[in-house]
Amino acid sequence: MTTTFFANPQAIRAPYSDALQLIISVARADESRRWLAQWPVLSREPTPLWHLPDLAARIGIAQLAIKDESKRASLGSFKALGAPIALARLILRLPVAQAWHAADLFAGRHAQALDGFTVISATDGNHGRALAAAAQSIGCRCTIVIHRHVSEEREASIAALGAQVVRIEGNYDASVEEAARLAAQNGWHVVSDTSWDGYEEIPRDVMQGYGTIAAEALEQSTAEQKPADGTCPFTHVLLQGGVGGLAAGIVSYFTEIWGARRPTFIVVEPQQADCLLQSALAQRAAHATGSVDSVMAGLACGAASPLAWRFLAESVDAFMTVTDDEAVHAMRVVADGSARDVPIVGGESGVAGLAGLLALARDTDTASRERVALDASSRVLLINTEGATAPSVYCELVGRSADDVLAAQHRHVTRQAQQAQQQQSQQ
Repeated sequence: MTTTFFANPQAIRAPYSDALQLIISVARADESRRWLAQWPVLSREPTPLWHLPDLAARIGIAQLAIKDESKRASLGSFKALGAPIALARLILRLPVAQAWHAADLFAGRHAQALDGFTVISATDGNHGRALAAAAQSIGCRCTIVIHRHVSEEREASIAALGAQVVRIEGNYDASVEEAARLAAQNGWHVVSDTSWDGYEEIPRDVMQGYGTIAAEALEQSTAEQKPADGTCPFTHVLLQGGVGGLAAGIVSYFTEIWGARRPTFIVVEPQQADCLLQSALAQRAAHATGSVDSVMAGLACGAASPLAWRFLAESVDAFMTVTDDEAVHAMRVVADGSARDVPIVGGESGVAGLAGLLALARDTDTASRERVALDASSRVLLINTEGATAPSVYCELVGRSADDVLAAQHRHVTRQAQQAQQQQSQQ
């Protein structure tokens, strides 16, 4: 393998702990889901859970499902579930908002009262765009700090939502520090998806929002085919790394429901931004060993979130890294589709889980696959966390535009629907 693979010796299978449930719970995640359903920006329907039988057969597993968060909203990213719910909960904790409701907040009915309220965050693109969109709907002010590697396309998309954008010369971690400095200087509120000492409440709310993805995936898979033995519909879940927030939100939801019968969790991150793998080695939230910069911009994070790490330390069975080239290959694989596999617009960070799965499938000595029991009976869940959030970058990497792939997707879905209708009429 060209990747790094580390089986976590601290991983256990046990009921979800009471201590963790006090921080993140299914009940609070489901409440967040109900609140977010009242934000007009989000799609009214759950995002698709695509099944790719041809690719599953090539990999040598029973089933491969991809939850497609590129269709969550026009924002094109799973981040539309995190920053907005964290902002709403932050505002609803204010003394002036004690009698307010989420629906009124997202409808902008309290905009006049919030005119002087400003939020700020650092971003690689998607988190900042989601926060800017939520602030625009709610009616408060928003400042987003970006670093030198954030594309001009992503900067423009944030500014188009009414946010003030501040660009710095450092990397993502430096932009986090600058956002904290500006907040302290101006009396603004930081809405970050990573935690640090004394700052956990808002990152907790961000992670809580991601529980919607797990809830929908379980509902969709159970509706399609409920396992006869009552086990989880998925045996393996591969999750993007970053600071760990997405992984923590998904892992916690599955673990609270399934306990010791939870799926096998594998976290995938860029080789040069391996802060979670390093955390597993150090058994504490740690920093990456590489340059951090990666084509997987949303995962180019140098430091693990200490709060997220509390949920991952004993629940993630393995950590692995992939190269930028492997991510680009995975983008092309899902874009191509096949006779039975629908074409999917998977962004650079969105395909990290697939890149990891393909790397495991190529493992010639099978050691890594055996460590995580990935075999012909495995039912794997991946999350496409983003679409073409930087369209020109996507086109350059894949060799065709996202619109072309979406057109092929539409043709595939239409053809499958027609075939199903014909089969039904013949019965």
